[in-house]
Amino acid sequence: MIPILTTASTVICPHGGQAVLITSDVDALIEGAPALLATDLHPVVGCPFAPGGVYTPCVVIRWAAPATQTNVHGVPVLLQTSVGICLNGAQGPQGVAIIVQTQQQAKGI
Repeated sequence: MIPILTTASTVICPHGGQAVLITSDVDALIEGAPALLATDLHPVVGCPFAPGGVYTPCVVIRWAAPATQTNVHGVPVLLQTSVGICLNGAQGPQGVAIIVQTQQQAKGI
């Protein structure tokens, strides 16, 4: 069993930008915070990424590898082991999101 991500979790892009953890889920609350779903896209703010001096920040995180058996209304939840792909404005991948903190009470598979 693996901890479920919620809107109270902390996720950053590999360059230190902060993910805004919003969700369409209003039914599955864990410690008062909604569980995140595989279909959620999370905006990123404050990414300083500028390879070669060209500012191309991460702007959104798209998720892969959600829960296989734990869901909300048929939509898989995100787990601490889910993989968030950080994308720039042109939808180009720029690395994997870092899950800094999540709750430890509710778990899924």
